[in-house]
This record gives sequence, C-alpha cells and structure tokens, in this order.
Amino acid sequence: MMNDKKERITRKSSTPIKVYCLPEEKEQIEAQAKRAGMSAARYLREVGQGYHISGVVDYEQVRELARINGDLGRLGGLLKLWLTDDVRTAQFGQSTILAVLGRIEATQEEMGKVMTKIVMPRSEP
Repeated sequence: MMNDKKERITRKSSTPIKVYCLPEEKEQIEAQAKRAGMSAARYLREVGQGYHISGVVDYEQVRELARINGDLGRLGGLLKLWLTDDVRTAQFGQSTILAVLGRIEATQEEMGKVMTKIVMPRSEP
C-alpha cells in the first residue's frame, strides 16, 4: 500500500528572506508590527504582499476614554441640575458654574488628545 500523505509545506520549512536594515529601522518595523498586533515577520510578509495593515486599538487608551466620558457625564449632570433650579444646587453661584464649564472644556481637550493618540499613533512624542 502506498503512502498517500503529501509532504506538508510550512513557512518554517521554507526559505526565509533576509532584510538588512539599520537598528532604527528595525525598531520602527517592530513598533509598527506591535501596534498592529503582529509579529515583525507577519507584518513584513503582509505588507510585502500588499495587504492593508489595520492596527489594534490600544485598550488602555480606550479605558482612558471611558473614564473621561464618565467625567463628562457627571459634570453634565451637575450642570443639568443647576439649569433645572434643583434645590441641591441652589447654593451654586456663577463662579461654580463657570468652573464646571471650564472643567468640561478641559476634559474635552483631554479626550481629544487621547483620540489623537489612537488615530495617529506616530504623533506621540
């Protein structure tokens, strides 16, 4: 009886392609691969074959956005109470409301910076 098993070809059993690059280039490739959630080899293989690389969103930054969003919600709720003349906010003066509005603006700016880091990771210092 003949052995019908075909020899399986795998990447590890194939000939590698060597790419010479400077240490800075290697670091950049590895950073891009990590940002995309891939090994450097897979990243280079897919880029070399013309695939579009879509990065993996940094979950720590997403958690930060959720925290900031919660802050905005609480500040907005406080402002809403004041606008509805709630007795709990009767002691709020104009300076308190202006401080809340200032904090909302600062929080929105903070949220914008985190969004920029997610969308354009290369803009990081």
